[in-house]
Amino acid sequence: MDVFLQHIINGVAVGTIYSLIALGYTMVYGILSLVNFAHSDVFMIGAFSGYYVARWLGIGVGGADHPFGHLTLVMMTAMMVCAALALIIERFAYRPLRNAPRLNVLITAIGVSLFLEYAGQVLFGADPKFFPQFFETKPLIASGALHITNVQCLTLAISLSLMAALHLFIHKTRTGTAMRAVSHSYTVSSLMGISVNKIIVVTFLIGSALAGAAGVLVSCAYPKIEPLMGVLPGLKAFVAAVLGGIGHIPGAMFGGIIIGLLEEMIVGYGYSSYRDGLAFAILILILLYRPAGLFGNHIPEKV
Repeated sequence: MDVFLQHIINGVAVGTIYSLIALGYTMVYGILSLVNFAHSDVFMIGAFSGYYVARWLGIGVGGADHPFGHLTLVMMTAMMVCAALALIIERFAYRPLRNAPRLNVLITAIGVSLFLEYAGQVLFGADPKFFPQFFETKPLIASGALHITNVQCLTLAISLSLMAALHLFIHKTRTGTAMRAVSHSYTVSSLMGISVNKIIVVTFLIGSALAGAAGVLVSCAYPKIEPLMGVLPGLKAFVAAVLGGIGHIPGAMFGGIIIGLLEEMIVGYGYSSYRDGLAFAILILILLYRPAGLFGNHIPEKV
């Protein structure tokens, strides 16, 4: 039983990271019907932003003098950098193509993704870097085969807090209400006095800020970072968004946790070579048997 509980904790900890990244995909798709493939590389930029800020603060392998304060500063900086990058991408890459065919926008998203990846290799170097550690990893709970570390608890606490804050923002604020309105209809929302451009910008900012937070959390748990680190987690997060029902925010949260749990079970019970292929097998099955996802509703398209 301890082994099973250990796999559950590990899977949920990884799954919440996928959920944070998946929220960016699902929010942008819900507003623009656009799959922002550059989102995974914004996650990478968040990790490198945190790396350079941590280095500037003088944090090394031995940890920080004020770990929680330094972690908060590093994470907030990474979130702001990613939000600023999202603002640039939306303004110069996506907004001019707002009324263009979807294929044009999709190709542009892939192009922005590749640009960020290879620009990252030029700016940061292609060699992996070790992310400074804020505190030493220690088990908080140790009972037989069950070991829950402080990093896992912190990852869970921060990820769940950010998701809860997003849920409250979407459902309890005027801007959140406007976002839900725009996701239903551009035309009606603009007639009701909602600034559609403003809401689209806010959506990009929030989704990318969450990706920046995920980049720092992943780097704390798995300290090796490099410019292509966002490719695989980004694809898995996209699968999580599709699994939950892309455009459905709670669905993205649950989809990420489901992917994380299934991956951990595959690894824990001796099939680790299938770990990365699992997400794509799930994507194929979802598209074949429930294209709207677990929580999404099928909307007939008028022809």
